[in-house]
Amino acid sequence: MIPRIIVHGGAWKIAEETHADHIAGVHAAAEAGWQILAAGGSALDAVEQAVVMMEDDPTFDAGVGSVLNRAGEIEMDAILMDGRTLKLGAVAAVRGITNPIRLARLIFDDTDHSLLVGEGARRFAEAKGMRLCAQAELTVPREIERFRRLQQMPDYHLAYEFAPDPQGTVGAVAIDAEGHVAAATSTGGAAYKLPGRVGDSPLVGSGAYADDLTGAASATGHGESIMRVVLCKTATDAIGRGMSAQQAAEFAIRTLFERVGGYGGVIVADRHGQVGFAYNTPHMAVAWVEPDGTVRARIKD
Repeated sequence: MIPRIIVHGGAWKIAEETHADHIAGVHAAAEAGWQILAAGGSALDAVEQAVVMMEDDPTFDAGVGSVLNRAGEIEMDAILMDGRTLKLGAVAAVRGITNPIRLARLIFDDTDHSLLVGEGARRFAEAKGMRLCAQAELTVPREIERFRRLQQMPDYHLAYEFAPDPQGTVGAVAIDAEGHVAAATSTGGAAYKLPGRVGDSPLVGSGAYADDLTGAASATGHGESIMRVVLCKTATDAIGRGMSAQQAAEFAIRTLFERVGGYGGVIVADRHGQVGFAYNTPHMAVAWVEPDGTVRARIKD
């Protein structure tokens, strides 16, 4: 099997002046994951490293650069899933962690659980020796400005307004030389969300899914809509019905819109080593590695 990886850096309307940063960020993430795959590493390690790269990049709404909720706090979600065993690790509404996907991996490796949330997740991270950080380390001026702007909008609610701001998530899916697939997703969530709100990202089947019998997917977009159609499971199930990775991605996004009027994007890798993506938002930052190792990146059609 020729390894493949595809990553995304969110699907919404992305401000024109940040397009180059988004393209550079997803390109670097895909390259980082590919280096692991090319050296014979696992799909699980590759998607984790790709997501770490984007969590560390303040361009994205994940890790450093995450959005603020209505209390002015950063609460993050992440998930990682292995297609060989169907095992997963996830974290929701966690604070003070620079790389939530690393914490999801610790839950995957070192517990019998699948999902830890809030203070319990933070205490587990501390017990495992993860460095906890102050919120200031995660906060960027862009999000402080947005928080202050939204404070002046008393009737603001999470809607489909395609404002030119990052509104999404980062993620990666891959297949390794052994034919195993994996998926990972991480997010700071929706801007100005209620404290404690959890979106689709850490929910198995919604924000990510991986199964060696079909493929792997990672989603981004309006979480409340993505949950309602279990978007990533919808995509991988479509592969099981004979669709290619690209057909499955397009089918899932069509389902998202036709069933619940939702907007978002999805990346897919199938068990045959094909990759695909689809979105119905103005932009989606995405990068993938061709079989010859060439990295391709784009943000719009």
